[in-house]
Formats: sequence, C-alpha cells, structure tokens
Amino acid sequence: MSQPEKFLDLPLEEAIGDRFGRYSKYIIQDRALPDVRDGLKPVQRRILYAMHVEKNTHDRIFRKSAKTVGNVIGNYHPHGDSSVYEAMVRLSQDWKLRNELIEMHGNNGSMDGDPAAAMRYTEARLSAISSELLRDIDKETVDFIPNFDETTLEPVVLPAKFPNLLVNGSTGISAGYATDIPPHNLAEVIDAVIMKVDNPEATIEDLMKVIKGPDFPTGGIIQGVEGIKKAYETGRGKIIVRGKARIEEIRGNREQIVIEEIPFEVNKANMVKKMDELRLDRKVEGIAEVRDESDRTGLRVVVELKKEVNSEGILNYLYKNTDLQVNYHFNMVAIQDRTPKLLSLSQILDAYIEHQKEVVTRQTTFDLKKAKDRAHIVEGLIKAISILDELIVTIRSSKDKQDAKKRIVAAYDFSEAQAEAIVMLQLYRLTNTDITQLQKEAEELFKQIEDLEAILGSEKVLLQSIKKDLRLIKRTFQNPRRTAIEDKIEELKINIEVMIASEDVLVSISKDGYLKRTSLRSYTASNGEDLAIKDQDHLVSLMEVNTTDKLLLFTNKGKYIIIPVHELPDIRWKDIGQHLSNVVAFDKDEHIIQCIPIRKFEENKYLLFFTKNGMVKRSELMLYNAQRQSKSLIALNLKQDDEVVSVHVTGGKSDVFITSNKGFGLWYAEEEINVVGQRAAGVKAIQLKEDEYVVNGQIFYELSNPSLFIITQRGAAKRMRLLEFERTSRAKRGLVMLRDLKSKPHRVRGFFVVNEQDKVNFRTSNGEIHQVFPLGLSNSDRYSNGSFLIDTEIQGEVIEVWKEAQYERPFGEADA
Repeated sequence: MSQPEKFLDLPLEEAIGDRFGRYSKYIIQDRALPDVRDGLKPVQRRILYAMHVEKNTHDRIFRKSAKTVGNVIGNYHPHGDSSVYEAMVRLSQDWKLRNELIEMHGNNGSMDGDPAAAMRYTEARLSAISSELLRDIDKETVDFIPNFDETTLEPVVLPAKFPNLLVNGSTGISAGYATDIPPHNLAEVIDAVIMKVDNPEATIEDLMKVIKGPDFPTGGIIQGVEGIKKAYETGRGKIIVRGKARIEEIRGNREQIVIEEIPFEVNKANMVKKMDELRLDRKVEGIAEVRDESDRTGLRVVVELKKEVNSEGILNYLYKNTDLQVNYHFNMVAIQDRTPKLLSLSQILDAYIEHQKEVVTRQTTFDLKKAKDRAHIVEGLIKAISILDELIVTIRSSKDKQDAKKRIVAAYDFSEAQAEAIVMLQLYRLTNTDITQLQKEAEELFKQIEDLEAILGSEKVLLQSIKKDLRLIKRTFQNPRRTAIEDKIEELKINIEVMIASEDVLVSISKDGYLKRTSLRSYTASNGEDLAIKDQDHLVSLMEVNTTDKLLLFTNKGKYIIIPVHELPDIRWKDIGQHLSNVVAFDKDEHIIQCIPIRKFEENKYLLFFTKNGMVKRSELMLYNAQRQSKSLIALNLKQDDEVVSVHVTGGKSDVFITSNKGFGLWYAEEEINVVGQRAAGVKAIQLKEDEYVVNGQIFYELSNPSLFIITQRGAAKRMRLLEFERTSRAKRGLVMLRDLKSKPHRVRGFFVVNEQDKVNFRTSNGEIHQVFPLGLSNSDRYSNGSFLIDTEIQGEVIEVWKEAQYERPFGEADA
C-alpha cells in the first residue's frame, strides 16, 4: 500500500501570498510596532516582565545582562540573543529614551553609534519608573497568555501607570507600516491625560496648552508649531529639529561655533565627520578646525573659524548641509485592538485612559475580593476569641484537624474559611491586645471595602483615582523640558561667499561638452596658446568669471544645465577639460551651443532662443534660476526633429536678425516676440519653404550699426552693411542675401553679426580649419555671392562655421 501524498499542489502566487500574509501579520502585531496602551513592542515588554519576575528591580542590586537575556529567550522570546540584548540596551540609553526604563552599569553604547559592551560584561536592573509600568501586574489587572512553549504565562500588555507611548516615543518598520512617535515630557503628558479625563471633548488647541510638543532627550530646538499641531491632529506632520549652537569669541580676534545639543537620533560622530569633510573639500570656506570635545560632563562640538569670516553664515550653512538640523516626520502608528492604526494625539490619550479604566477596575475588583476575604476571616477570629473556652473544648475532643474544622462549623456556624483560620490560630494571638488589633483591622477593612466599592460603583470616583495616581507619578518623576520650541521655521539664507573662496578664474567650454576652470596664472604662463582640445571640437565660450558665479549651458536639444563655477574641475590650460557627461546625462548627438555666465539673475532680462525649424522664443531670465543642479532641465519645448541653433541674453530692447540656408534674412524688433513661460515652444520667427532651415539667429542694437557676415558651403564669404536691409516684422519671408544660381547654388553655412575684433573659423569636409577676419572683407550688396576663400574642389565643402570664442564677462554686472 503506497504512502498518501503529504504535499499540496498550490499555485505559487497563492502559496507565497499566504506565507507573506502570515509573516506580515506577525511582524505588524508582534514585533515592530508598539501597543497604544503601554507603548511597548513585544520584545521590550518581555524584557521588563522577565526582570520583574526575577525581582531585578531598582531597589535591588544589579545583575548580569546575560542572565536577563537568557531568561527572556528561554521563557518568552525565542529569537537571537543579539536582538534581545540590543533592545535591552536601547531601553537604558538616556539619549534615546526620555525616561529610560532600564539602568545599566558598564558601556551601553554612545551617541557616536558605538555598540554596547558584550552582555557578559554589563549589568542591569529595572529603573524606578519601570516599576510604575509593572505596578499591580500581579493583581489580575491585565490578561495573560501562554508563552511559546506553554510552560508559563506572559502578559498581553503591562498595566502602564503612566502614558509610556508618548513619554518615550517609538520607532519601527514593519511590513507595510512604519512608526515614528517622538518622546514627550512626562509632566506635560500627564497634564494632557488629566485634561482629557476632565474634558473628553478637549481640542488639540486645548491639549497643546499643556503638551507643548515633543521633548527630546537630546534637547535641541524644534521649529514649526504648525507641523506639531498637524501631527497631533492627523498622526502625520513634519517639524525641523536643530541642535543648540552658539558663537563665542576666542583669542586672535577669531570666533568659534560651540554645539552643546544635537538633534534626536543623530549620530554625533557622523555629523562631526561631515563637518570636517566640508572643510577638507572646501565646500565651505572659513572653517579652521572641527573638534569633538565631548566628555563625561556633556556634549561639546567646536567648529573653530578663521579670521574675519561670517560666522552666522557658516552656522546657517552647517544647519542646511549637515545633521545639525534635520527634518523629523511624525508617523504615529501603534497597535490598537490588534490592528495597526495611524492615531492622533486625542486618540492616543483616549486609548490610554480606556486602558487605565480597565486596569484600575480590575485592580479594584482584585483588592475588593481580597479585602472581603480578609474581613470575613477577621470577623470569624473576633467571634472565636469571644467563645474561646468552648472552642478549645471542641478542638481537644476532635480526632484531627479535619474533624475539628467540621465540629466548629457545625456547632458555632463558622464558614469553612473561618474554621481553617481558627484551627491555625497560634496561642500567642489569644492575648487581650490581639482582640483590639483585630477590631482595628476590621474597621480598616470595612473602610477599604467601602472605598473600593465606591470606585467600582462610580466612573467619576474611578477617574479621580486614576488622576490621583497620575499626579503622584508626576510629582515623583517630573523634570524640566529639554527641547525648546520656536513657532516659525527659520529660512536659512546663506551668502554664497560663505561657501566659496572668491577667486577670478578662466572657464572654457567646448562644443562637444568639455569644460574646465583654469587659474589665470596657468593661462598667462601659456600665453593663451596650446589649449588642449580634441579634433573636430572647438571652444564655444572662453570667459573670465568668479568662482561665486554660475553658468547656464544650453544644448541643441533644447535643454539647459546650471553649474556653479566653483564646482567645475580646476584643470591646467594645457590639459583637456572634464566631459559634461560626468556631471549630468548628455546624449551622444547633443552639443553645447551657448554658455552664459551669470553673476546674478536680474529682472527685466530675457533669454532668446532660435530654432532650426524657424521658431523663436523669449522668456524671462529669472525663470532659469533653478535649484536643481544635478540634471539637465528643459529650456524650451522642441517639436519633432527641431533643434536650437542659438541662445542670447537681451535687455528687452534689441533687434533680431535671422538667416536661412537658402539665403533669406529677416530683421525685426525683439518686442515683436511675446514673453512666454520656461517650457513653452515659442512662435514662428521666419517663413521657411521646403528644404529650408534657419542657420542662425543673432541679436544686436541698431545704433551699433554692425556688419552681417555669411559663409556658404562653396567657401564664399561676404560682409554686408545692416543698411542693405530694412526692418520689417516677425514671421515674414525676409530679403535675399545671395544671388540665386541655377547650378551649384550657394547655401549659407554660417551667419553672424560681427564687430571689429571678431574672427570666424570654418571647417571643411577634408577636416581643414580656416580662419577669416570678417571686417577685412569689403562690403558687398545683397545680390552678390561674395568672395571665395578656398577652392572646394581641393579643400572640400564648408561643413561647420563658428565665431571664435572671445573673452567674456559674467552677466549681471553693472555694465552687462
């Protein structure tokens, strides 16, 4: 007979879904999230309960941590010892918990992220406030369930005589849920609980009169009361937490920044390392040294500054670029009724109050039963002493204890429990004083029973009992608030001179995207010669700028990149620059068409874009002051196979001249082009026919009376006066610039508005590069085809034309 199959044939997704669902449920309910009632995760609750059972309490000596970890693993939490010990260590760290629940002797880690000593070295015991979490747990105040191997019982939740979830906060990540509840001040939270007991309808505004906001164990400053309020109302919100720092003067007419408190859960060593890296990488100028002077007396980080630097600016820079200031995101998720819930402050307080009502009711019921049982016994003992002689006779005539009990019950109307107490009575208790003591005890018991019944009989008395208990805990354990709260979030303004050493440098950018900055000394030493550049590449811009300036780089694909000059690699004049693809994504068929240096983004300045398919766009320069500098951004929307041919900065009053490859030129005023948004496509610049495209668009001021210069594919060049043309309006056909030939017609390859100093270069299909001085040519009329510069039969047709890069100065200066 064959064995029956032990396997189920299930679809993979069903099997995985079921297993992951079970795992997720376990992670959510029994590992990563705290219970709303006692604010503890299961491992924390088990550690505290195990120490309570072992009487490892604050009024007894410390015991080895390893013993506790062993008890927890063996009896309640069958997981790795390191996870249990790490949870235990965290409960003892006064920079993680506002009121630590475990006291530990030995190395229990540090704010620098150092691990604690091994559990065989450290010793621990419950702290005094932990006893309040566990108080009355032996009075049937909470439910118990069997442990994992059903050899003992463990509590489902602790009685929690103070609202631990808010006092110590919690952080955790489970499947699909995470929680971040900040710590609060014990006195404030208890006052909020009492307010909610007295007025269940209390609003968040009311509660925030007593509970000002989080109170981190590491102190610091919270900014953004609105964020706190939103978090208390919804369970989610954001605040800014910054360390406490002050600026003090030191010898040599210098200053230093002294940090004495850092934000909650920030690793101090990493923060100090980051500050020192800013100094080493020269991301911020003016820092002489960063030292961590923390010792057993407290935290102290010193940032020593150089002479005559803006200390406030550097402090603001540290706030913005290091963990001296961080965002804290509330995400107040806790387990309520075995379900993870996002809870408001009111819901957390209500859940705690309900828990206390149940705990105190169960505790009172337990105490009442105990008091009644004792009162019954005392009543029997008083009656027994009054008929003592008869009792002695009855007991002496009995066979044994059991028989004596039966006779006493039958003869004198005692209960079974009273009879047991009588037969166990010791002879010394028969003195006259003892009857007085019993009567006094009986009175006290009747008073106690009356009080306990009052608590059970009236919710008002029950709540008064809870409030009285909370006030006592507040008096015993309260301490002053450590975290200051500021209403508004300060906007951090950082002067760029704080970050960068101001220095004039030479920047060169090539068409293929190679860019570098060079010291003026390196350039001068080379006499501006021997520039390292790849074959088939040429300079687009060569400019003297300051390291505090920015560059706007525009590509033929309608994108732009904003790069601070100080971030460019510092490379010698004779060495090739860094390729733009090292900084941002840069396509193979993409190239740089224009670089505009910006000292500041001025109002009433515009960018003009000309495209190959005859579009023009005008937008405000201010729109291009982007904060994102790590990727290319859209400068304008291009349609289909269109591309940008030129970009210019204008003051809004210039003229534009556009030339097509078939030799038509159009001149009109810039005002004819409407100002549009950053991503707009623009408007038609010139009317084109089939197989016609725009070679270039140029800007100029009419009063400067510039010359117009073109080069054709056949190597012919000509210079014309602007007066040969007349100014018309946008989107017209334009005027002829070349004489049309039936065979081998000239086609414009390059067009520029030129002045005296300008030089124009062109490359032929044979790879030869030639240079021409446009103003060295005599003026021609519109109908000529100019003079031949080369013999295309020998040297090849002209394929590329560019104006040689001239020294430029950054835009945004007074003379710009």
